[in-house]
Amino acid sequence: MTALFPTAYLPSVYYIACLSHYDSIAIELKETFPKQTYRNRTLIATGNGIQVLTVPVARPSGNHTRTEEIGVSYQEPWPIRHWRAIVSAYSAAPYFLYYRDGIEKILLQPHERLVDLNDALLVHLLKKLKIDCKITYTEDYLPATNNSSSTLCDFRATLCAKHAQPSVTLPPYSQVFDTRYGFLPNLSILDLLFNLGPQSCQYLKGVCCGNPQ
Repeated sequence: MTALFPTAYLPSVYYIACLSHYDSIAIELKETFPKQTYRNRTLIATGNGIQVLTVPVARPSGNHTRTEEIGVSYQEPWPIRHWRAIVSAYSAAPYFLYYRDGIEKILLQPHERLVDLNDALLVHLLKKLKIDCKITYTEDYLPATNNSSSTLCDFRATLCAKHAQPSVTLPPYSQVFDTRYGFLPNLSILDLLFNLGPQSCQYLKGVCCGNPQ
């Protein structure tokens, strides 16, 4: 069975949990880029609560721009701001020092397209998580279907920002600020990786994603 995923910036725990159940996935590139989704944003837990990190994008064809054409805007120094926010949020996490360098390098390196940035981060994170999943990209747009007999599991709508919390309950794990805010589920995969380290893959495999339709 094949799974279809949206592109995502530093994807959520649930995104990676769903991905980890497949040997290969296809990432949607041909859709008209939707606004206000995790395609260019992520959530981290800070001392002031949940913080949204958003990558500024450029749409060369306006509202008709396809995801594969979305550029990354560097008119403001957002990479440095994102990295400083990540350091502030997770410098006290037990595994931060083990994983910080590779993520910092990719984040501060210029990328022409959003999908290039997202892909570089995803491939790096999957390697650190020891998740073996082949990443391919769509060559044509496939409309959403509610056909339960379809062999394609479509996560494009399930993993959008308007449905921020998954339908399943994510098991709690130790977080930097959990004594202040309690467990905050489904943040960026960085939250899980920095807090659980080598145990992250086992945690992800234990999450039941169910049918995305």
